[in-house]
Amino acid sequence: MAPRWAFEDFEVGTEIELGSKSVTAEEIVEFASQFDAQPMHLDEEAGKASILGGLSASGWHSCCMLMRMMCDRFLLDSTSQGAPGVDYVRWKKPVLAGDRLVGSSIVEEKRLSSTRPGLGFVTCRHQLVNQRGETVLELRNTGMFLTREAAS
Repeated sequence: MAPRWAFEDFEVGTEIELGSKSVTAEEIVEFASQFDAQPMHLDEEAGKASILGGLSASGWHSCCMLMRMMCDRFLLDSTSQGAPGVDYVRWKKPVLAGDRLVGSSIVEEKRLSSTRPGLGFVTCRHQLVNQRGETVLELRNTGMFLTREAAS
């Protein structure tokens, strides 16, 4: 079966809702233990003593949660060929244990490749918002997607 999302399906201005994710203390500590073992990501009291105000997810963990949401919502059912990089990542507020995050992706630009027929570039701004309506993460990147014709 053909993927649902190909280059043609991304229209500038379209917002793709990514769903929601509850963040647990256990997953914050598990991720931090492996990848970002700073005290505020490993211990509630250390988190409270920091400027973050509690046990907080690593910014990299927040990026990984966003990536999972994007995969589940559209990337795994697409003609994605990866991405050449990330324009920026902004960690705007801490993600604390118990937060419920809602994600979205907004298509900002798209263009066909001038050198690779059948390949297009789609630039999106992605964000995660917590249950208080605060943007906790903003990320902008360009993904590479095959056209339907090239994918068939």
